Amino acid sequence: MNNFEVVIGIENHVELKTTTKMFSPGPVSYGATPNTKVNIMDLGYPGVMPTVNKKGVELALIACHALHLEIDPIVQFDRKNYYYPDLSKGFQITQQYYPIGKRGHLTIIDEDNTPVVVKIERLHIEEDTAKQLHYEDKTLLDYNRAGIGLIEIVTEPVLRTSYQVRKYLEQLREILLYANISDAKMNEGSLRCDVNISLRPFGSKQYGNKVELKNLNSLANVEKAIEYEINRQSQILLTGGTVEQETRRFDEKTKSTVLMRKKTDATDYKYFSEPNIFPIKLAPEWINDVIKQIPELPAAKRVRYQKDFQLKETEIEVILQDYNLMRFFELTASQTTNYAMLANYLIGDIQGYLNQNGLTWGQITLQPEQLAEMLNLISDNTISTKHVKTILPILLKENVSPKSLVDKLGLKQITDPAEIATIIEPIIVANGEMLSQYDDRPERVIKFFMGELMKLTKGQVAPEIGQKVVEELIVKNQKK
Repeated sequence: MNNFEVVIGIENHVELKTTTKMFSPGPVSYGATPNTKVNIMDLGYPGVMPTVNKKGVELALIACHALHLEIDPIVQFDRKNYYYPDLSKGFQITQQYYPIGKRGHLTIIDEDNTPVVVKIERLHIEEDTAKQLHYEDKTLLDYNRAGIGLIEIVTEPVLRTSYQVRKYLEQLREILLYANISDAKMNEGSLRCDVNISLRPFGSKQYGNKVELKNLNSLANVEKAIEYEINRQSQILLTGGTVEQETRRFDEKTKSTVLMRKKTDATDYKYFSEPNIFPIKLAPEWINDVIKQIPELPAAKRVRYQKDFQLKETEIEVILQDYNLMRFFELTASQTTNYAMLANYLIGDIQGYLNQNGLTWGQITLQPEQLAEMLNLISDNTISTKHVKTILPILLKENVSPKSLVDKLGLKQITDPAEIATIIEPIIVANGEMLSQYDDRPERVIKFFMGELMKLTKGQVAPEIGQKVVEELIVKNQKK
């Protein structure tokens, strides 16, 4: 590996978050019974005419803007002609010659903490094919997916390590999620990744033969596949062999890449302009209106979370890694100012509960307003953090009000200084010997009397108020 420079380019197919397909009114539904969401347009029945999904174009524009791509205001489509079982009509509607976006970039942070600009060559709109289900003796086809709107995002071959690839994919996925472009679930196929990888001697300007890695369904597998392929290709080159241009897949069981097919000549898809969709000119005002709808993206959230919520960098990263966790945090933060404690409970106790019970943030019983109410009860000294151990497990399982729980369980703290003084002053007066040590050992004396106060009240005194009262009474009784 040290003898060669690694050259990597990424192609991502992203399913757009639309309710209908890209060129037909067919419904989009993941996990439906196979072949129950099929439309005659997507199957290419004679005489059918495609229509362009406006929402799909909007989402493509948002993706272009978020990835700093130059937008082409003329939307034009082409036919990619080939026959394969998952493409029954014999062609795919795509944008070969005039992609809606080109020449963009995404900046990532490398392992040595330096920025790396990943150049994006193009982004184009197209339709998905059917899903193939392979068995030992047969292949079944589910045409529910046929016609679903996609954007394909293609980088230039500027990535050099598996770490850089992972960081690029993590950041790309964040943008797709936070801009509501796609669900971006690799395990469900709404975000697919093909990696093109080759090796060349350091200093060489000529690229080596390219191997395409397909069917990578997780970030971890992307890294493993790249590392394996780097080692495989370097061993071939070091022993005087030639890396063949081919397509390979990653086998999770063997943790290796496996040959799918060899590539000899480039396939001639005989592209030509889609005759049933005339070019569409997008008004600049409409493009601007679409772009204005973009929600706050992760980069802006990172800045705001540090500035407004004073969160640690590690806390911010954990929160932003899960879109539903982020939504829960923000909805709760809009109803409380106890941000540090909010982040602590979300990342700690609540996330731990979800992990133990195999739940996601979308399945949780606890609601943001309940958590905010509990945190506000801590802030105003109605309860202490000690009481959270009793309240939170109940809130995670039952839809109840934290205030009602406090009243029901008798957890309300004593916060009246006069009431606290009445309880503890006799103890202070009766312990003259301990009181006399205050000047030399103030912390020990305060700790002793606070302990006595908590025993008498069964821990129901608000600690900060209780300590202030104890200190005042110690000083007062010293003077007597």
